Amino acid sequence: MNRIKIISVLSIVIAIIVSCSKDDYKLDTKSVDPFVRFNFLTTSAGVPLEYPAVSTTRIPVTTYENKSIKTLKIPVALSSPTLKEDVRVNFSTVTSGDTNVFSIEPTNELLFGGNKLTDTIFVSFDKRWTKKDSITLKLEGVSDSNIHIGNLNTSAANDNFTINLGDLKTTYSFPVNQLTLKGEVGEKIDFKVNFSNGFIPSEIENLPIFNFSNGFDYSLTHDDYGDNRNSITYHLTLLENLKNDDFRYETKIGLIDNVNYTKAGNSILRIVKPTKIPRDIQTNPASNFSNLATPFYLTYLEQWFDKSGTCAWQPSTTLTFPVIVDKDAENAIQYSGQNTADTSDDVYIDAFKIGFNTATGDNTVNSFALKRWITGANSKADISPGFNITSALEFFPENGNSKTSGKVLVIPQDITIGISKEKNHIIAIEGEGTYKETSPGLFEIAFELKLTNEALFKGTVSTQYRMYNYKAYTKPTPLNINCPKPEPINL
Repeated sequence: MNRIKIISVLSIVIAIIVSCSKDDYKLDTKSVDPFVRFNFLTTSAGVPLEYPAVSTTRIPVTTYENKSIKTLKIPVALSSPTLKEDVRVNFSTVTSGDTNVFSIEPTNELLFGGNKLTDTIFVSFDKRWTKKDSITLKLEGVSDSNIHIGNLNTSAANDNFTINLGDLKTTYSFPVNQLTLKGEVGEKIDFKVNFSNGFIPSEIENLPIFNFSNGFDYSLTHDDYGDNRNSITYHLTLLENLKNDDFRYETKIGLIDNVNYTKAGNSILRIVKPTKIPRDIQTNPASNFSNLATPFYLTYLEQWFDKSGTCAWQPSTTLTFPVIVDKDAENAIQYSGQNTADTSDDVYIDAFKIGFNTATGDNTVNSFALKRWITGANSKADISPGFNITSALEFFPENGNSKTSGKVLVIPQDITIGISKEKNHIIAIEGEGTYKETSPGLFEIAFELKLTNEALFKGTVSTQYRMYNYKAYTKPTPLNINCPKPEPINL
């Protein structure tokens, strides 16, 4: 193999550091003898640790297997109690592969000065690689002879850093699975397509990535790609008035697998103008089933389901939240900030919708006890986002103004549940029922949930649910109907 060596004389101007730029890491030290070294840190899962995340316990690594076309940030840090003058350091770049695959910024100089002891080398990937080549950066020389290259040891000098190009998998997904329109001509809504491992603009520009099932006329444009390789923002502009309030208008935009990018996570986006029924937002039924004051508000579910060969009500709990909306959203009601002049802390919720989600992190809750329906699925949110249904139930008060009873709708949508990002099922859900106050402060929702997926269920399956806002409820009476059994998720 011919190795191509690109040696760039790099000026690293280093001064006394008090703080770091947004791409920097602080390197706390009281070493008498100053030294300069690579300071590339990863999490325990091997994910690069980027500013503002820091760690005083992780040890810098000398090699990294890169499977992403996102820009890779490589910090170089200087350890010194004081610096009276700028310091210049040069480095070399060696690759075993095609030099056109990547570019380095800055090309021949890193500048350290003022209040920082760390600067960052940016390695950008301009085309897709096909071989498992490597890129090695090496610190070569320092203008100040008092500064040592690498750590003050022989076992882990960190004076060079190697990027090994691994198997590249590029996937994309929608961060949400549904958006709502008011239905006015000229109305605009934005949505994103996320790229978990980045994208190459020249590949995306003329690549068909969507399929469409259109229920109304609209135009679709997107922002310039710029330097962002994490997502693309699209703008949908409605070209007609959706006048019939008794009709549900819906367009589906789906991601498709193609030669370079495969769908993962949420791959179908529904854009909906729902039926419009007069409702008094002051009834605020969502407030009976959620409480933003606590991130761990539970609702209690009973599901008519198979239990060791016998149909029975099976209990579960789910973290439940209202649906946060903008101030001018239809059915928006102010949740907090009513008595303050400062509007920055005002929070608005949809008076008629609730959903299920985790309080923090990448885990999932058990919306509609779906984990009982489907066994063997991955519970991480980026692989099975369908376990978190953030807008799940919608309430329709009786006569539009009842505070104690009405109808409930399982908001129709497509959810994704899988084994991995590339191996998943899309399940269409829908359903309806009623809700009522059964005793002071205690509400019961009785509804049917339908799930449709040909591979999992050979069509559509359904069962009955009862949901309560407090634990002090009476167990529902057993039903004289069949019940579903768990289905393994096979791909």
